[in-house]
Amino acid sequence: MNISSKLRENANKFGEKPAYYFLNTQSSYVELDATVSKFADALTNMGIKKGDHVGLLLGNSPHFVIALYGALRAGATVIPINPIYTPEEIGYILNNGDVKVVVGLDLLIPLFEKMNAFLPKVEQVIYVDTPKEEGQEVQDLTQLSVYSKLQSFTNFVSTGSHSYQGPELDDEDVAVILYTSGTTGKPKGAMLTHKNIYSNAKDTADYLKINDTDRVIATLPMFHVFCLTVALNAPLLNGSTVIIVPRFSPGDIFTITKQLEATVFAGVPTMYNFLVQYPEGNAEDLKSLRLCISGGASMPVALLKSFENKFQVVVSEGYGLSEAAPVTCFNPLDRPRKPGSIGQSIVNVENKVVNELGDEVPVGEVGELIVRGPNVMKGYYKLPEDTAHTIRDGWLYTGDLAKMDDEEYFYIVDRKKDMIIVGGYNVYPREVEEVLYAHPSVLEVAVIGLPDENFGEAVKAFVVTKEPVTVENLLDYCKDHLAKYKIPSSIEFLEELPKNTTGKILRRSLKDKVLHA
Repeated sequence: MNISSKLRENANKFGEKPAYYFLNTQSSYVELDATVSKFADALTNMGIKKGDHVGLLLGNSPHFVIALYGALRAGATVIPINPIYTPEEIGYILNNGDVKVVVGLDLLIPLFEKMNAFLPKVEQVIYVDTPKEEGQEVQDLTQLSVYSKLQSFTNFVSTGSHSYQGPELDDEDVAVILYTSGTTGKPKGAMLTHKNIYSNAKDTADYLKINDTDRVIATLPMFHVFCLTVALNAPLLNGSTVIIVPRFSPGDIFTITKQLEATVFAGVPTMYNFLVQYPEGNAEDLKSLRLCISGGASMPVALLKSFENKFQVVVSEGYGLSEAAPVTCFNPLDRPRKPGSIGQSIVNVENKVVNELGDEVPVGEVGELIVRGPNVMKGYYKLPEDTAHTIRDGWLYTGDLAKMDDEEYFYIVDRKKDMIIVGGYNVYPREVEEVLYAHPSVLEVAVIGLPDENFGEAVKAFVVTKEPVTVENLLDYCKDHLAKYKIPSSIEFLEELPKNTTGKILRRSLKDKVLHA
């Protein structure tokens, strides 16, 4: 079984039930499945064969869903790419990923025109029309050198047949390649098989009890694996309705949740922070939610409690990474939830904490989190050595430092490479961040380590405040809650913290800014 064939099965089961809402439109399971088949047939007619690579440069929209499921139905491998990446980043992924067909926004056509000579492998560009403002000049595409490669999404789909069946797909065929944004070097393409994608979506849906009565908000970027599995594939596998939100806005989330009676919201901690701070937000608007899901980064305990107290809805924090398709842990819904924990292993997935030799450490001790299960990637695309280093004896080494308690709840301490060593003592940035987040004047915080000639490294904090506060006040607060060597040696106030498209705070950007100032 794979997610595309399951969609066909659900079209027969759920028929005219809405598969998704998008702005002022909606589509039933039957309609979505038919359009997916037409897209797949059109791809095949274009010459795309099983195993060919199709790149998606799209935001949250029905076009993303149709292209994803359609390409998979045709037997192609999908490479989702952030459409706001730089030309260099996009070009690298398209070339390294051997992409033959790109499905992208018409806004990117000028980019493809500039890059045409440097993208010899890209044979076709299927573009999605974006709304034009009144009086806005429409570009004459016939004058472009890339014109022969261009087709509009609408025209392209109209050439396909809804009766298309497609090739036989094997569980071990590569379904999706996700390029992970490494902190150093070029991004690596994590190859996820049909088995990886399907099993993790199914196990996540079952663990979180996502079913055909749910309406799940998808406002996280669909090109990111968190949204892809938790807010798109998992709901569609179990007959839910997906509420596609083009971009995150606190006001929109309150309005949409109330109007469409959404039952599940998935977000990153930054989103929850914006929702808590939104002046007009109230519990009445979110009363239909039965569950909020947090992932992508560790959620500060103070923020979690603040959100739950204000809106009276439970937040289940989980953990995942692209190489694991992505979910490995979630706080259970039928047993006690522990603030600050990423929860327990989901069904069919094993997590354990090990030392440098790969031996499991005692309960409560910090080590590296490793993962095993049907969700673990096949490997990195064209990088056998990196694959061998990351997957050892069937276990995926995550690079995250964690510990486990006596009830098998896991806690992320920090990224292995983010750990700060002050005078021989380990300082985990998250530990310092948790303390500063609890200060009433602090809105956001990020902690990094910087070179220090006396102690090896020193702790530096970057803080965004919601009301005036002095550095001295924050340092005094830290002294009451942290060991001396963990107290920041300096605190810098910023208007905002750098974040990626999912809202994850980028510590590396802060570190580079200081080191290269």
